[in-house]
Amino acid sequence: MPKSNKYIALLALSLVACLRSYATPLAASITSAPDYSKNFDISQFPTHRIATIRNVQRGSKATHQYALVPKGAALPELPAGITVIRTPVTRVVVMETVYIGYLDALNQLDTIIAAATPDYISNATIRTRIEDGTIQKVQSGAALNIERMLMRQPDLILSSSTGDPAFDVPLKLARAGLPVVLSAGYMEQHPLARAEWIKFIAAFFNAEHLAEQIFEASATRYELLLKKVEQIEQRPTVFCGAPYSGAWHMAGGESYLAQAIRDAGGDYLWADVPGSGAIPLDTERVFIRAAHADTWINPSFYQSLNELFGADQRFQKFHAGQTSHVFNNTKQRTASGGNSFWECGVVHPEDA
Repeated sequence: MPKSNKYIALLALSLVACLRSYATPLAASITSAPDYSKNFDISQFPTHRIATIRNVQRGSKATHQYALVPKGAALPELPAGITVIRTPVTRVVVMETVYIGYLDALNQLDTIIAAATPDYISNATIRTRIEDGTIQKVQSGAALNIERMLMRQPDLILSSSTGDPAFDVPLKLARAGLPVVLSAGYMEQHPLARAEWIKFIAAFFNAEHLAEQIFEASATRYELLLKKVEQIEQRPTVFCGAPYSGAWHMAGGESYLAQAIRDAGGDYLWADVPGSGAIPLDTERVFIRAAHADTWINPSFYQSLNELFGADQRFQKFHAGQTSHVFNNTKQRTASGGNSFWECGVVHPEDA
């Protein structure tokens, strides 16, 4: 074979090898599976990470993936249509208050540049920054200010899905080209599973080590308390909630709240009802099962027995009401409705 033809053949083989190398996706070297959470995992590649989210809303079988690529690095070969987030992020918009609890624990409150539903925020630092304009309001009620978000140039928007295309905020944000990332912590059925979402949030800040430390400390204390509870012989009977718009939505037996009650040593009266969704009931049906219950927890937004009984005199007939064994998570609620339980309490279920 002439020497020139040999060079051409070698060049062709080199190009084919390069094309094959480029076309074959790199295998993940490590996939980080959470200990309790079922709705996310993070795969580590040599050039980037991919976060996979499942079960973003009830009945959904879709998965969502996000590529976390270091700032300044070349964009690696990625699955088609995947959302790319450059890390570490420094300009964050929070669409629900729960993210504030995670960001506070990770020392990342300074990265928040905008927030939705500001009236329901409990964190004093964030409320002050909203009042002085450092943090912009981007949603109040159903009114969503996408233009303001675009002007703020966020590199991460944390949100969740409602499942209703007409009102789904993430869908509207994505259409505007904004870097929205869904989470599914609220769909988890165990308190530690929700707490473990701090690892997912931390990945966008390259703060995984700190998240591991926070979660391990929380899980260790929770499990120690659980061992103490296991020694209880007589578990108090428990029911929860209060009517809203005419219906009493009782948590299902496989719900986050049902698990929390079991772990705290309670005998949840609706533990036998399958599913994690809320069960709509009327007060009469609740009374039939819970009239003699020992404990009543989280009766809506009421902050005193007088308020509770004033809303419906029938509530006084419950044994728990007569013995003042009614407990709510509203003690630290702000005047506008913010509640630290849904910020700090989610991150630290051992304290909630």
